[in-house]
Amino acid sequence: MKGYGYIGAFLGGALVGATLGLILAPEKGSDTRGKISDATRDFLKKHNIKLKKDDVEELVDELEEAAADAE
Repeated sequence: MKGYGYIGAFLGGALVGATLGLILAPEKGSDTRGKISDATRDFLKKHNIKLKKDDVEELVDELEEAAADAE
């Protein structure tokens, strides 16, 4: 469960950072997605967090719901 807290905090920070990055210094979408992917992979590796595909899909679904509720 503690791992989900780290992941949630990281993804929240990554979302805010990515949003600000797109607003302040727009780049090609593929470049931005690559940077986000690399940062996520580095974070997970650094904190020795291993996720199963089902866990990631569930987390993405929860984030999509939260984003829809925020709109």
